[in-house]
Amino acid sequence: MSAVSVAEREIRRVPWWVILIEGIALAILGLLWLANPGATTVVFVFMLGLYWLVEGLFKIVSIFLDHSMWGWKLFAGIIGIIAGILIIQAPLWSSVIVGATLIIILGIQGLIFGAIGVYQAFKGAGWGTGIMGAISVIFGLYLLLHVGRATFVLPWVLGIFSLVVGIVVIVMAFRQRSE
Repeated sequence: MSAVSVAEREIRRVPWWVILIEGIALAILGLLWLANPGATTVVFVFMLGLYWLVEGLFKIVSIFLDHSMWGWKLFAGIIGIIAGILIIQAPLWSSVIVGATLIIILGIQGLIFGAIGVYQAFKGAGWGTGIMGAISVIFGLYLLLHVGRATFVLPWVLGIFSLVVGIVVIVMAFRQRSE
């Protein structure tokens, strides 16, 4: 059985209207990011802070229900609570810090994946792998050298991405409904 057929069956188990709601939510989020990137980012990061706070509390409570790996659960719970409180107390600054952190992570990831691609190209994986690896290295370097600029553009990138993916998911929902 191929991986595609398994994935298709998993998607088909979800009712079409649930997929439609997800697509509409993504499209609306994308439009909000494009219409008012600053406010949308602050609200999004504030909600992330609330999530981390609640998840941190649940991690600590879960220690009493399941004692396995209690040290990691306690550590993760404390980190989640601290991160959540810090974000909730200063959502505007947190938006900049979270965005910059994401840019740095993406830059490092670009360097690592790019270096792996270039290495694989020299080991016989072909020119395409090498070219994509070099582009990834350049992209990673650009992000790391221009964190501020990339952080400023990030809401628009997220807006375009959310809008496009939302539209694709809406189309997928209607295609599933018609089958």
